[in-house]
Amino acid sequence: MDQELSQRLSRLLDRVEAWLPEAPVAVDWQHDIAALWQRHPLGGQLVPVAPRDAVSLDDLIGVERQKHALLDNTRAFLRGHPANHALLWGARGSGKSSMVRALLNTLAGEGLRLIQVDRHDLVALPTLVQRLRGRNERFVVYCDDLSFEGSDDAYKALKSVLDGTLTGPPENVLLYATSNRRHLLPESMADNQQTQLVDGELHHGDAVEEKISLSDRFGLWLAFHPFDQRAYLDACHHWVVHLGGEGAWDDQARQEAIRFATLRGVRSGRAAWQFACQRVGSHAVLDSKNR
Repeated sequence: MDQELSQRLSRLLDRVEAWLPEAPVAVDWQHDIAALWQRHPLGGQLVPVAPRDAVSLDDLIGVERQKHALLDNTRAFLRGHPANHALLWGARGSGKSSMVRALLNTLAGEGLRLIQVDRHDLVALPTLVQRLRGRNERFVVYCDDLSFEGSDDAYKALKSVLDGTLTGPPENVLLYATSNRRHLLPESMADNQQTQLVDGELHHGDAVEEKISLSDRFGLWLAFHPFDQRAYLDACHHWVVHLGGEGAWDDQARQEAIRFATLRGVRSGRAAWQFACQRVGSHAVLDSKNR
């Protein structure tokens, strides 16, 4: 009877193990340059990932000031000099996330390591930061498309790690975030009802001060604005040539690029990339049919 019970338990364990996810591959920071932080009940785990693409800082058109400011800040950090946490905020599709990816591709050889954290996994951010403390590598912890709907646990965790604890983040960790919102939280007309004018000075109410306090913890603010037509066409030119060669850009392509932006109602780096994919891809198909 004991043998039969043992066999049944063994079969049951085999079935359970078949449903369990595979153990994550350990990150080797000597070879891996990027990882994802995933929260689980025991805290969290790092999963190595390959870079998404080979985009470089030279590929980013129309954001020269932002590009140089972030590059200088990150290089200072990698060399052990004082540097700031960075908030990249502004118009959608204007190159915020691409700039962080390009930064990794450019500086990985100088020692940069990137860890991306989803907003919903920020609750475990203090655990991640503690794991990184004392390591020889230098890490940028990156939160993409960051925004909050209120003072939830993720908001509090980020605020605490940035500048709210006795220890603060370790000297080998910086936090970079991208967002469409400058203050990361929704702002309403009701927030301004507590604002008062005292002796000619404007004093915000508690609601406004609370919403500003998080973004204030980022020492480097980089604003990304919608492209004007010149910057948009420069970006279209770059990506069309990048994908299809110098001969792929001509007056017809220029007019099509303008029409593409008009129909979409937006001029941005993302729109330029999408136009280039459409233009070069459709012409490649047409050329193959004519052969």
